[in-house]
Amino acid sequence: MTEHITLPAAPERVDPPTDADERTMLTTWLDRHRATVHAKCAGIAAEHATATPLPTSPLMSVGAIVSHLRWVEHAWFEWILLGLPERGYATPEDPDGEWRRGNEVPLGTLLEEYEAQCERSREITAELDLDTVAVRRREGEDATTLRWVLVHMIEETARHNGHLDILRELADGTTGE
Repeated sequence: MTEHITLPAAPERVDPPTDADERTMLTTWLDRHRATVHAKCAGIAAEHATATPLPTSPLMSVGAIVSHLRWVEHAWFEWILLGLPERGYATPEDPDGEWRRGNEVPLGTLLEEYEAQCERSREITAELDLDTVAVRRREGEDATTLRWVLVHMIEETARHNGHLDILRELADGTTGE
């Protein structure tokens, strides 16, 4: 018998407004994509949360993507924008640490951590102007603004939602928006 994972309550997916100020558009689109991560995980069987069916991406599972997205939120909003210490699992010795962790920690825990990190990112976003320049720069890159980070996080989260679509369909045939 297949065991389904009990997951934390998912945030509501809200359609972004078609006419709003820039900040509202950016934050609402990002929140929609964040909520979609939860929607893609809903009802998944335990064995499918850690399955890695893509031979060319041997660490990519539903859990690994959620773990990665959590640490991407931390990296961009806390580490790069604010200059706070890096707390992620990726290290020079193990650059895939956050992906590996996603296959070792229960999906429900990963989703709770992801949502807490997203809430932290929302708090940071609310305190800063869109033109705020990040304290840190990634090596070889120009300084970024909060505006750029929000656009990048929309792209990053949407792209990984596409990966979640594929993994979910391969796992149990579930498809959907």
